Amino acid sequence: MDPKIKEKPASKTDEKFKEPDEYKVILLNDHYTTMEFVVAVLMEIFHKNAADANRIMLDVHRKGKGIVGVYTWDIAATKTEQVHLAARAHEYPLRCIVEPA
Repeated sequence: MDPKIKEKPASKTDEKFKEPDEYKVILLNDHYTTMEFVVAVLMEIFHKNAADANRIMLDVHRKGKGIVGVYTWDIAATKTEQVHLAARAHEYPLRCIVEPA
């Protein structure tokens, strides 16, 4: 082997990949958004069934907030924006936040 040629570094397949960070999407209570609208948002944007949507809506109503799900950053941010757009379109102040899981 030519001494001027160095060995190739280990291939990228040897690297270990970590799972992406996860984030909680949380709906916040307000005194104007109807319970029916919150349930509709949960079913349409987050694809929750009626029972889960009602349970989360009641958490939001009674506890002031409700965890909708845990997602990667891109999905969490997209769903949060979809909630805000839907709320504005229906003139509700519904807020949704993202926190590290």
